[in-house]
Amino acid sequence: MAVTHYLEALDFQTQIVKIHTIFGGKNPHPNWLVGGVPSPINIDGAGSVGAVNEFYLNIVRDICDQTIEFIEKVYIPDLTAIAGFYKDWTYGGGISSQNLMSYGEFPITPGPYENGNLLVPSGVILNGNLNEVLDVDLKDREQIQEWVTHSWYKYADESKGLHPFDGVTEPNFELGNIEGSRTNIQKVDENAKYSWVKAPRWRGQPMEVGPLARYVVAYARGDAEIKDQVDGLLGALGLPITALFSTLGRTAARGLEAQWAARKMKQFYNELVANIKAGDTTTANMEKWEPKTWAKECEGAGPCEAPRGALAHYIKIKDTRIDAYQAVVPTTWNASPRDADGKIGAYEAALLNTPMADPNQPLEILRTIHSFDPCLACATHVLNDKGEELVKVQVR
Repeated sequence: MAVTHYLEALDFQTQIVKIHTIFGGKNPHPNWLVGGVPSPINIDGAGSVGAVNEFYLNIVRDICDQTIEFIEKVYIPDLTAIAGFYKDWTYGGGISSQNLMSYGEFPITPGPYENGNLLVPSGVILNGNLNEVLDVDLKDREQIQEWVTHSWYKYADESKGLHPFDGVTEPNFELGNIEGSRTNIQKVDENAKYSWVKAPRWRGQPMEVGPLARYVVAYARGDAEIKDQVDGLLGALGLPITALFSTLGRTAARGLEAQWAARKMKQFYNELVANIKAGDTTTANMEKWEPKTWAKECEGAGPCEAPRGALAHYIKIKDTRIDAYQAVVPTTWNASPRDADGKIGAYEAALLNTPMADPNQPLEILRTIHSFDPCLACATHVLNDKGEELVKVQVR
């Protein structure tokens, strides 16, 4: 039954992405613009192409309803049933899996990107302490730093981390004592450099990001809707709150978040239709669109919660041009190698003490890594097999 429903979910994805194409112009990589969307609202243009009208809004409404129905009648019941058979999936936690971070997401109004105006709260949990949620500031150079002590990059002083505003991405592909060859590595030396992923840290601590982090932070912040979801599932399974810090908790959080997001999607749709009926068809805020109003020199950080977790882009402007640009993506946090103090990242920590029924077929390891939904392509940089840049673009 679960396999059948999984295949049905894959097929249903073709419907969900239609929302991207209607509002974002295409899928994948929808064309979201700063402050709005590329598709204008034109209720009277029944046959217009590239515009949102009543016909397309009805399609979105139906997909929202179908999504809620599928998740609540298929996904969540399947998740609960399967979790009941695999309560021992409470491995896969580890040290950094109790260090959780969320940047927050979904502003309620176009106002500040901070708690009180975010549907998904931001914050940091350390050592699984749900009684204290710390605030996170992306621009604080003392909070977020990236290390390359065990990464194939070079800093002038690799005993120190760099804030992304001051970030350097200089490849340095060198292997320590290895088994195999440069292009067919069998075993790496963890005391040397062994990863193309940098090691970001929050106040020197490794962090896990993603649905589990968002849900635990929201739970600790006292979000009533998310607390009801979590307590309801744990109660049905007869598990304590500490079961969240595991492969099971990570998988369950992804399912619960899908349910939460589906409900919010219909809420946002209803608000959009209400605005249109009231005569508001604005899709962009143009207040700061004029380049003449922009600062000639500045630096800024743009946070969001991508499906895989906390994502931030950092930029420095000098003489009206981009002087430096760095991105720290969710998998950079989760897949990070050791730092200068030897602290391991979330993947490595989650695999500690994981029991395996058959080491020759380590399915338990696959389950744990898959529960993070890894994307190493997002976390690394494009280089050739000699560790050299493939192309550099200079805009004059």
